[in-house]
Amino acid sequence: MHMLNLGILAHVDAGKTSLTERLLHTVGVIDEIGSVDDGSTRTDFLALERQRGITIKSAVVSFAIDDLTVNLIDTPGHPDFIAEVERVLGVLDGVVLVVSAVEGVQAQTRVLMRTLQRLRIPTLIFVNKIDRRGARYEEILDRISERLTPAIVPMGEPGGLGTRAAYFAPHPADRLRPRLLDPLAGHDEELLAAYVEDGLSDERLRGALVRQTGQALVHPVFFGSAMTGAGVTELIAGIRELLPTAKADADGPLSGTVFKVERGAAGEKIAYARMFSGTLRTRDRLTLRDGEEGKVTAISVFDQGSAVREASVTAGRIGKLWGLGAVRIGDTIGEPPRSPAGEHHFAPPTLETVVSPGRPADRGALHTALTQLAEQDPLIGLRHDELRGEISVSLYGEVQKEVLQATLADEFGIDVLFRETTPLCVERLLGTGASVEFNKKDPNPFLATVGLRVDPAPVGSGVAFRLEVELGSMPYAFFKAVEDTVEETLGQGLHGWQVTDCAVTMTHSGYSPRQSHAHQGFDKSMSSTGADFRGLTPLVLTAALRAAGTQVYEPMNAFRLEVPADTLGAVLPLLARQRAVPRTTRIQGSSCVLEGVLPVVRAHELEQQLPGPTRGEGELECSFDHYAPVARGAIPDRPRTDLNPLDRKEYLLNLTRRIGG
Repeated sequence: MHMLNLGILAHVDAGKTSLTERLLHTVGVIDEIGSVDDGSTRTDFLALERQRGITIKSAVVSFAIDDLTVNLIDTPGHPDFIAEVERVLGVLDGVVLVVSAVEGVQAQTRVLMRTLQRLRIPTLIFVNKIDRRGARYEEILDRISERLTPAIVPMGEPGGLGTRAAYFAPHPADRLRPRLLDPLAGHDEELLAAYVEDGLSDERLRGALVRQTGQALVHPVFFGSAMTGAGVTELIAGIRELLPTAKADADGPLSGTVFKVERGAAGEKIAYARMFSGTLRTRDRLTLRDGEEGKVTAISVFDQGSAVREASVTAGRIGKLWGLGAVRIGDTIGEPPRSPAGEHHFAPPTLETVVSPGRPADRGALHTALTQLAEQDPLIGLRHDELRGEISVSLYGEVQKEVLQATLADEFGIDVLFRETTPLCVERLLGTGASVEFNKKDPNPFLATVGLRVDPAPVGSGVAFRLEVELGSMPYAFFKAVEDTVEETLGQGLHGWQVTDCAVTMTHSGYSPRQSHAHQGFDKSMSSTGADFRGLTPLVLTAALRAAGTQVYEPMNAFRLEVPADTLGAVLPLLARQRAVPRTTRIQGSSCVLEGVLPVVRAHELEQQLPGPTRGEGELECSFDHYAPVARGAIPDRPRTDLNPLDRKEYLLNLTRRIGG
């Protein structure tokens, strides 16, 4: 049996979910096509998705094309839910990227295509909505070539554009031949030589198309309409012929990855896992992240539109797993797969807001609900401020905040309020700093010696922990306590933001060996424990950070703004008010295109204000680009949620209270 795990990706409103419904209907899985507007689609199963008409959670549904079983994964299109797309990428064998024949290539389409090309995921392009007024053909192809990739092969031509009678006519071999040669010969010199020598058969040319599509070197383009079904049969044939099937070894070592976790009706965790190798069976015991163990109590696999209970799930397939109470998204099943499933392909959230319950009595329930939601979405970062009794949540945008509010109300019965969204800044070192405190020397109250040096590291390198002391100079558990505490402490720098792009080196170490009294056993008052190193490390590290100094950086978006040229005079002051800095400006016909950078926190407001001065014709694309030093106004400080090692007296008092409690 051949398997294909296929993703449907697109910008919001391009018609992904409608295309999924049409595919399922065409292959006979469903008798009636659901409607996004009516909330009756197969893959938008959440009540909130049906109400809003957008996909929020990825969904899996299966169908067959001859002897090929396709697991089709419908993903969100709105950029606020890019985390859902990220988790799916690592389990896909191929993708259909949907573009609207009316709206054309959108901002999210470009972000997705760049990522698909970087990961070398085979991709077909389906231009949807050819039946809609304003649908275009040549112009859309030009836009795809210019803004997505020039390596495209139009597989046919639409007719009757903008009418219910619109159709897609595949190119016959003689017309397809010249369109195939240029993009294919660029990757195959023998192909070009055979053409020159007039020895290039249609079969060889078609074989080259299949091979290069499977290698993500070229991207066949189909046109059609999910609403009328035009071009969908040809797309299905293209999926069957052009996309590579899953590489799977059912007898190999067990290897898979968890890409989605949801909760069932009884609150139990259900894990979605793609198996790359081996066979997973019910009652198998698995070791998950951090040594957590679980036993698989039930398995479902996808077949003909629904999940069917089976005794096992084999390589190449996607299974739903029950019984793994400690499972989290990104967990490995067996050996780590040779796939990008656990890597980050998109920028992390760059915004944050404080969420509070409408009723103070719901504070505990809100904590529990948000923790459950964070389990299902690892890029929802929660930050608990015990002192103020507040919870902060990281976000991609305002729509995600609205959806979170509705989810908490609908699924948990909790009404919540949000504070104003603020940017998630980071801190970087200005220089090098060091500090050390010695065991049994004032003012150190801990039975430990810890010396740390902090050095700036290249942008994007994250945090590295190193040793300049002998690993055998004290028990390994003490080194591990220091390393873990360093990582935790760097979550809140001198201004309360995460400190990144630095190297932390342990320069001094020391401890009091285990002391025992006759007939009394271990004496903690004279012997070092891990708690001594966990308690001392934040004081030493923050002293080193003070010596080095840190600078706060705010997240910045790269933007591309296309407006009517005659509105440029009204748009420039608007950009200035939002602290946007245009770097290039060029005229394209009657339009003006500006590219530059602006603070992430200003992007939503700019988008809301654009329609007025641009007569509704302004098109704004934004994507995270980099962090830049905060250049205007006061340096933003983030309220601390730790024991505050910046204030030694307060820190030791808080630590004593915590231990005493």
